[in-house]
Amino acid sequence: MASLTKSELARMFWMIPVSALLLIAAEPTWRTKAISQWTDEDAKQVLRDSPWAKNVTAGIARRQTEDERREGGNMGQPHGVGFDGVDPKGSGPKLPTSPADVLFGGGGRSVRSVPQIIVLKLRWESALPIRAAELKSRFIEPPTLPGDGYSIGVYGVPGDYFKGDPKSLGDPLKKLAVLKREGKKDVKPASVEVFQREEGLVVVYTFPLSAEISKKDGHIEFEAQIGRIGLAQSFDVSEMEFQGKLEL
Repeated sequence: MASLTKSELARMFWMIPVSALLLIAAEPTWRTKAISQWTDEDAKQVLRDSPWAKNVTAGIARRQTEDERREGGNMGQPHGVGFDGVDPKGSGPKLPTSPADVLFGGGGRSVRSVPQIIVLKLRWESALPIRAAELKSRFIEPPTLPGDGYSIGVYGVPGDYFKGDPKSLGDPLKKLAVLKREGKKDVKPASVEVFQREEGLVVVYTFPLSAEISKKDGHIEFEAQIGRIGLAQSFDVSEMEFQGKLEL
């Protein structure tokens, strides 16, 4: 292997501090500030895109036909959070538009008869940076029940107005969510609450502190089924530190 010339060595030496500066520049500004020094933009960034806030592309399963429902021992379409109001207005059954539609289907199919996708927002509501950012940006956080735990909020779930208190609306969803970690037992939520907002529903899952999440866990996988909506999102625990402390 040919040895490097003096000019090549000098160029490599001067590139080191430049690379370091680029890494510093890429670091979000809120990382290097005390919370009291955060700007409105810092707070919005924490809520929008940070280790505790992620956009997730969720799947919406197609509606079952009445024949499929009857074959499964059910009558009529299911109702509740994640069922009612999930499909866009005007997406109901369509009349066939051609003879081919009658024979083979296709053109007359409604939107709700095929799988769809939707983008939802996930936030670790119990994490200090999220709570501080909500306060700074004057964001009205979900009024969850008092108690300790790891809380994850799912924002933007479509739905109509539902009768019932947040806990009774969320109870059917408890058995359909889980936190997964490699080599450890899955953790089920201790409670689930559903809150209604103009921009959609917020579903808040609270997992027990007895799960004892630590940096050694590496990654945490959050999975949930909300009616016909299914979602999964991985979080890197090593990135969820703020000012030297793990914040969940």
